[in-house]
Amino acid sequence: MPLYEHVFIARQDLSSAQAEGLIEHFSTVLADNGGKVVGHEYWGVKTMAYKVNKNRKGHYAFLRSDAPAPAVQEMERLMRLHEDVMRVLTVRVEAHEEGPSAQMIKRDDRERGDRGDRDRGDRDRGDRDRGDRGGDRGDRGDRGDRGADRGFDRRR
Repeated sequence: MPLYEHVFIARQDLSSAQAEGLIEHFSTVLADNGGKVVGHEYWGVKTMAYKVNKNRKGHYAFLRSDAPAPAVQEMERLMRLHEDVMRVLTVRVEAHEEGPSAQMIKRDDRERGDRGDRDRGDRDRGDRDRGDRGGDRGDRGDRGDRGADRGFDRRR
């Protein structure tokens, strides 16, 4: 059977238990139609880039499924009709990745306080040759004379 990954966003005014209940509800919809959920993750409440249905935040959930196309279509149809679900994204994949998703890895790092080398004071920027900053660009103090060499008269 084809493999899919689904992400959906639920309204922000739901509790975490209600959002996780939606995951279980849609998992049973897939199971009833001949599919199965391989794994699921609740990513928590996240701020969105823009308002969706007058909401700035939403509960994000992620499902990995192994289901026939009609089962996925039925689940998506029910998600779009559900009043608590704001957005749905389904992607067909060749294989499911092992372990947690990138969102969960970032969350675990934040919870531990592990920020990688961003916390280090000795930031190694590598070899960045910025070249000669001076030269033909002119002195920074002569901004008023730049148009004079092109024939512009700024006094008008």
